[in-house]
Amino acid sequence: MEEIISKEIAKKLMEIKGESRGMAIKDDFEYVLQEEGKEGVKKLEDELARLDYPIKYEDIKPMKFYPVGLEAVIMLATKKLFNYDKEDFKKLGEFSARLPLIIRIFMKYFISLNTIAKEAPKMWRRYHTVGDPKVVELSEEKRYAILKVENFNLVSIYCQMLIGYLSSLIQLVVKTPVIGKETKCTFRGDEYHEFLFKW
Repeated sequence: MEEIISKEIAKKLMEIKGESRGMAIKDDFEYVLQEEGKEGVKKLEDELARLDYPIKYEDIKPMKFYPVGLEAVIMLATKKLFNYDKEDFKKLGEFSARLPLIIRIFMKYFISLNTIAKEAPKMWRRYHTVGDPKVVELSEEKRYAILKVENFNLVSIYCQMLIGYLSSLIQLVVKTPVIGKETKCTFRGDEYHEFLFKW
């Protein structure tokens, strides 16, 4: 899918099978609110209405399921309106990974990378009805992890958001900066997405 947005592309994205929780969509709007202010949120709402998918920030229910393609439509509209690049979408992922202080403390002291690796598929399913993540390699000694995601293809900027999101979660546990990159991508002709994280 091209990294532009039109009514035709929005319609194709909305036809992707699967659903995601509203909290992801809400996070996209909250990031725009933080970076662009209330005027930015209004511009985004107007653009979504122009694309025939009107949705208001205040109406989004965090635990409700929405079509998975809606987040892709929102991301492409955001990219168009504010000229966001890959780094901006990584920052959006980092923003989405923010957690309440009590959960951060719990993760920092009581959750290991092995626990996260084991629970990742179950955690994913709580938020998405499609996509199959799997930690294929994890070495705390060599300080890296490789994550594979199958059956989840929205738009390539979503991959950048995932890098930011997952890097931030890993950083909570390892307590040191994490560098993430996508080593395989369905938008480059690979069969699945693969991410390498080093710390």
